Amino acid sequence: MDDQRRSPRLERRKFLGYLIAAPTLAVAARIGIDAADPETASAAIPSPPEPADLLDLGDALSLAAAPTSGLIAMQLNRDSSVSFALPRAEVGQGITTTFAMLIADEMDLPLNKVHVTLADARPELIFNQLTGGSNSVRSMYHPVRAASAIARARLLATAAGQWGVPASGLTVHNGVISSKSGHSASYGSLAEAAASSRTEQATAQPKAESAFTIVGTPQNRVDAHDAVTGKKQFTMDLQVPNALPAMVCRPPTINGTVKSVQNLAQVKAMPGITDVAVISSGVAVRGRTITHCMDAVRALKVTWGGGSVDAESDATVLKKLKAATLPMAVPPVLTASIDAEFSFAFASNSALETNCAVADVRPGSAEIWAGLKSPITAQEQIAALLGLPVTAVKVHVMQGGGSFGRKLFADAALEAAEFSKKIGKPVKLMWHRTDDFRHGRAHPMSLSRVRVNYALGNVISYEQRHTSVTTDFGHGLGEILTAVAAKLPVGDIGFSQTVFELSQAMPYNFGVTTQLLNEVPLKFHTGSMRNVYSPNVVCARELVIDQLAGTMGQDPLAFRRSFFKDDRFRAVLDKVAEVGQWGRKMPAGMAQGIGFHSEYKSCSAVLVEIDCRPQTVNRKVRDGVTGPRITKAVMAVDAGLPINPRGLEAQMIGCINDGIGLALTESLHIDKGLPLEGSWDNFFYTRQWNTPPDTRIIVMPATGEPGGAGELGVSSSLAAVACAYGRATGKMPTSFPINHGTLSFEPLPRVPSIPDSPVDGLSYVS
Repeated sequence: MDDQRRSPRLERRKFLGYLIAAPTLAVAARIGIDAADPETASAAIPSPPEPADLLDLGDALSLAAAPTSGLIAMQLNRDSSVSFALPRAEVGQGITTTFAMLIADEMDLPLNKVHVTLADARPELIFNQLTGGSNSVRSMYHPVRAASAIARARLLATAAGQWGVPASGLTVHNGVISSKSGHSASYGSLAEAAASSRTEQATAQPKAESAFTIVGTPQNRVDAHDAVTGKKQFTMDLQVPNALPAMVCRPPTINGTVKSVQNLAQVKAMPGITDVAVISSGVAVRGRTITHCMDAVRALKVTWGGGSVDAESDATVLKKLKAATLPMAVPPVLTASIDAEFSFAFASNSALETNCAVADVRPGSAEIWAGLKSPITAQEQIAALLGLPVTAVKVHVMQGGGSFGRKLFADAALEAAEFSKKIGKPVKLMWHRTDDFRHGRAHPMSLSRVRVNYALGNVISYEQRHTSVTTDFGHGLGEILTAVAAKLPVGDIGFSQTVFELSQAMPYNFGVTTQLLNEVPLKFHTGSMRNVYSPNVVCARELVIDQLAGTMGQDPLAFRRSFFKDDRFRAVLDKVAEVGQWGRKMPAGMAQGIGFHSEYKSCSAVLVEIDCRPQTVNRKVRDGVTGPRITKAVMAVDAGLPINPRGLEAQMIGCINDGIGLALTESLHIDKGLPLEGSWDNFFYTRQWNTPPDTRIIVMPATGEPGGAGELGVSSSLAAVACAYGRATGKMPTSFPINHGTLSFEPLPRVPSIPDSPVDGLSYVS
């Protein structure tokens, strides 16, 4: 939707909020969201709107969050700075910078005067403290602007009252209010006078988006200096009194149990070890240093009970997915058709920062520190585990070193709390890298079947049946009720179906369109990874579109353009075609590919060039990967209003690398119910040698309010690489990642013991 259709309406609206009783000016805001205007289709056979066209997942999350958005407040300090405790998680995506920019622009403050921290778990913020679905900016854009605008208006009114002049005649520059008569005052000098003695409603006119001076301009991250100088504090950097390092010896199978420990006393007597105890997930040890803990884990002799998926392998899971796939509904009557099937392996969503948490559990209370994207759920689960009221459990949200959906779950925090309670001492618990890969969360294996019926140059129907191992949504919508509901046998199906239906929008007019999800309830440790279902669904769709275009004798790009529902989609596709020189001649074995994805009121198009010729690439032998190399990538992204184009560009570069990995190399091999991968050496995330030396990100001009952006480029990148590979080799790939069939490393054994030479800090030996 363009600016002419949206911005004037927004600029006429007044923000509603509250002045909060406080020593200095404190403001909260509450506002709803506008319903999206449905786009009209113009193709010969338009597709009826799908659920995600009318109300997408981001809309649903924003609606759920709206009732408690009035409890999100900011404080003006006496030094003219503003403090804002953000009820979202910063895990590297840069939202602390984004919201600092919004506040600074709306209040006419320098960016360095806005201090954004992360809020502790606040149960009263029900549905409003969940970080996911590319929704943080979408759901909080208006509340944060509203609070900022009300604070600015209150300060102007206070100054006007003191000087006996109309507020309309005052100006603000860098937090200093001035009058035509020569008066001036800093925000800080007015902070107490502007404060309210009671909570009361207030309104303010928002700044016109055309008047933004910071929003929409490239800005460095507000935490960049601390990050590069080592001052930035992550969970394991904390110095909580008496909190010593801890680690867990885990079973050789997923969800395995401890039957007995043969040498508990001997391990507890090891140098540097203070405590050893059996907990729900294994045997936990606490020691003076993390090295002492590693030694103890290696030395433990444990008899393990079976796990939940011990008999499963790649082959058995794929067989179950095929058997569970829902049937197609539209037969190819009087039409030609294309039927295709695609499989996608498990993939790890491990972040650079392994799972970790600090816990201090005492009689009647508990205090937790961890990087958490669903802290209210974590707080409630920890309270239930410890038998404490929620009010007795304090959860501090720490900045995280990556997430990719991993930090939606509080696995480490729950373990740390359980261990701390058992031994009556604080612990600083860290997962080893191998734990993260083998017992962490994985993007589930899935299968996608597609049928397209076409005739006379038009697509008559498009059907996609996506079958997946169950995705665990046990974090719910950020609180315990939906978290419990998502774990129920029926509730889990309903929850997954809802997420699927509200996230899978079809950007093409392909006649009668149906996209259905079915899940196989295998008890792997799964979770959302960037884009959740979209990467695999979109990859399958875009490959079929390439095949369909070829069958109809059309250029793949021109074919997409002719069936798009929205001019915004054509604009990003045209931009990558222009910048990437779509259609240029390339040697045999090399090709271009394009991919497109739209979600959460945003869209992206990607053009890549791939080299599939036999070649020797200068890289370490242990990489064990030979094969295609991506030599060029161009992405155009339309995220509505790009608040920080530099941050958006950085996110999209990450998305490109995610897509390359998922297409070519990045997967888990399941054997006897456990991933064989045990380190980054084994898990082939996109390496430096396969990062495109020629990468361009084009951030499109603003087209309305902010859309979702955090995951926007993953699906289009995966699809572009897959399509390029098909064009370069002359054969459409159907199994991903393409190199999954070759196991190119020696798997670490399953049972931890004392190694001869550690790998990634801790070896697993027979």
